[in-house]
Amino acid sequence: MFKRILVAIDGSDAARAALGESIELARRIQARVRILHVINQMPWSGSTVSGEVLQGLMDGLRGTGESLLHEALRSARAAGIDADTRLVEAPGADAGEYVTKAAGAWGADLIVCGTHGRRGLRRAVIGGDAEYIVRHCAVPVLVVRAACETDRA
Repeated sequence: MFKRILVAIDGSDAARAALGESIELARRIQARVRILHVINQMPWSGSTVSGEVLQGLMDGLRGTGESLLHEALRSARAAGIDADTRLVEAPGADAGEYVTKAAGAWGADLIVCGTHGRRGLRRAVIGGDAEYIVRHCAVPVLVVRAACETDRA
C-alpha cells in the first residue's frame, strides 16, 4: 500500500480538498505525507521595474508559500500524521513538472493534487497541472476537485 504521499498545494479550494483527502488517507493507512508548494508565478518585469521591486515580489510569493505550508503542516500534525514540507521556486515554469520531479526524487507512492475542473479554452490557456501530473508521473495520482454548490446539494 501507499507509504509516501506527496500532496501539492497552492492555496486554492481544490488544494485544500486535496490536503484533506491526503491527511485522511494517510491517517487510515499510516502513511507519511510530504506537502509541496511550487512558486511558479513570474513577477512582472520590465525596464521600469528595479531589481529591488522584483526581489520584493519574490519575497512576497515566498512568504505566502511558506505560510501555506506552515498551515498545511499544522493540519497534518494535528491529525497525527508524520509530515514535512517543501517549497520549490520555479518562476515561469509549469508546476506540474516540478510536482512530478519532486515525487520521483522523494520516492512518493502516490501524488494527491487538486483540480479546478477547467475545460476547453480556459484549461488550454491557463494550463492543467493536474493533467500534466497524471500524464507524466509513474505513480498513481489522486485528483481531487473542490466541491461546488451543485455538488453539495
